Amino acid sequence: MKISVISFTKTGKQLAERIRESMNGENETVILYTKCSRKKTVQTAKNSGDVTTQTFGGIPNKDSNVPTDNTGDTIAVQESVSAWTGEQMAAHHALVFIGASGIAVRAIAPWITDKLHDSPVLVADEMGKYVIPLLSGHVGGANELAVRLAGALGAIPVITTATDLHDSFAVDIFAKRNDLRICNREGIARVSAKVLAGEEITMSVPTGYLAVDETIPPGIRLCAYPPTEKVDVLIAGGMEEIFRKESAELLLQPKKYILGVGCKRDTDSTKLDLFLQKILEEQGIVIEQIAALASIDVKKEERCLLEFSEKYRIPFRTYTAQELQAVPGEFHSSEFVKAQVGVDNVCERAALKAAGTGGWILLGKQAQDGMTVAIAKRAMQNLQWME
Repeated sequence: MKISVISFTKTGKQLAERIRESMNGENETVILYTKCSRKKTVQTAKNSGDVTTQTFGGIPNKDSNVPTDNTGDTIAVQESVSAWTGEQMAAHHALVFIGASGIAVRAIAPWITDKLHDSPVLVADEMGKYVIPLLSGHVGGANELAVRLAGALGAIPVITTATDLHDSFAVDIFAKRNDLRICNREGIARVSAKVLAGEEITMSVPTGYLAVDETIPPGIRLCAYPPTEKVDVLIAGGMEEIFRKESAELLLQPKKYILGVGCKRDTDSTKLDLFLQKILEEQGIVIEQIAALASIDVKKEERCLLEFSEKYRIPFRTYTAQELQAVPGEFHSSEFVKAQVGVDNVCERAALKAAGTGGWILLGKQAQDGMTVAIAKRAMQNLQWME
């Protein structure tokens, strides 16, 4: 996840630097921005010893000398806060505003779409006393990020989501935890309303997703699968006849496919996107059914793969050549690929590795213009009811 942090004062910038120090890690990249009228200069990534004037009017790109990673520099924003916010949300970055919540509310207002696609947005006061998730608390992970950030800063997380406050079952978090695609987002509110009213939730689940002697949380009653009457939540593996709105208030579908991908260095992002979309369409798979994108670790910074992952909110997993070579099975081997990266096949091995125990190759290696892809299918996963 890329986290874009914007400050508006000298004190706010100092807090932003604390956030970067505490949140940088293997799974996060923190980029600092400032919209402070007194902040006229920033350091460039290439000349960190020299202070130079830097005009900034868009998302960093590979041809810019604006820092795009954890270089210790802060990027001065010359455009409006609203325009900057729109660009960050279009790039699917998490946003942290350091300042008044009203600034954040006005900035994000034109760009809000829906709870399944909005970027997580948080606000922290410049003294670091409070961290408030404003948008996409559950699906986008803003609540979780707020708790982590508050813990790192010694601040108080201000969580206002009703199910969190009452420690109740949150069906959207349940879906996220279990890699379940939410097919009708309006059903979330109806199910949550019943939970908060203290009413029982009915759920129909294929037996393959339940562990032996499964302990079901209180307030949830499992019904027959397929359901004989309308239930609150229906989990179905495919688009069979029962999988329709008349069957349940909320329809959930397991994300059971893995995309294993290889590509040449500096492959164009749009080119890769179109290629993968074409392959998925041919297989009758929608992008929302993809559980993960997988490749070799030498591609962990490949821009086209990172942008695809961020655009569709698909986790990007990478493995060493040794890990991939150890994956059992028959693959389309290439001595040329092995000489380049140390393993004879990337896309098929990566897809199968990410699919886990019981997974299998659904579609073998497909190649086009220096790009390769394979699709693996995961076996049924036991549901995780609680953290």
